[in-house]
Amino acid sequence: MAYETILVEIEDGIAMLTLNRPAVLNALNDQVFSELAEAAAKIANDPSVRVIIITGGEKVFAAGADIGQMASATAVEVTISNRPSHRALQIIENMPQPVIAAIAGYALGGGCELTLVADVRIAADNAQFGLPEIKLGILPGAGGTQRLPRLIGAGRAKELIFSGDFIKAEEALRIGLVNKVVPADLLFSEAKKMAKRFADRGAVALRMAKSSVNEGLRMDLEAGLQYEHKCFSLLFATEDQKEGMKAFLEKRPAKFLGR
Repeated sequence: MAYETILVEIEDGIAMLTLNRPAVLNALNDQVFSELAEAAAKIANDPSVRVIIITGGEKVFAAGADIGQMASATAVEVTISNRPSHRALQIIENMPQPVIAAIAGYALGGGCELTLVADVRIAADNAQFGLPEIKLGILPGAGGTQRLPRLIGAGRAKELIFSGDFIKAEEALRIGLVNKVVPADLLFSEAKKMAKRFADRGAVALRMAKSSVNEGLRMDLEAGLQYEHKCFSLLFATEDQKEGMKAFLEKRPAKFLGR
């Protein structure tokens, strides 16, 4: 399917989702989120896709929500219009495959919140992050007040949310908001290199590992450990487990088939 606000490319088991509204710095609106949700749902069910990269391109990730669309909205309208963003972000967050966000330029407001649903974040050295909603008399409403504290801790998250100030890539790395900072011209090659490293692993184990981490974080420790053990045990019913261990014993690279 052709989309108007995003680009979708799939090659060698890696899907690239690119926000494509350069004229408005990839501002996020209902159409963007609806198209992201549709594309992500299809990719999630595609067994040939092992890893997803989400990006906004070389110059900007996403400069936030479309304020022009929001400025005159009523509380009832916002309640309804917030649903596409929450649906899209939940679909991306719960995709079984690993998701990498490759971030250049601004990742602000909803753009920053979109990066939070990725499993791994790689930032270009020109990236800037922020949740400036407080300066508009509102708060981050697409998961920022919930996902950010879980990622970097409540104190640091509150400082960013309460101030609305931007931080640069190196500071984002220092506080754990991103996993890695690379030169801007190497952003996509580094993201693809990481994606290929993940894609070369056993697909079933990858999905189980992601599920074990994500579901475990929603449980108390004992329940999480039980869930991990269940995932661990189920992997012994896969062909990939047999191949992985056989390859190890034979001192050769494993050839995983994803089953």
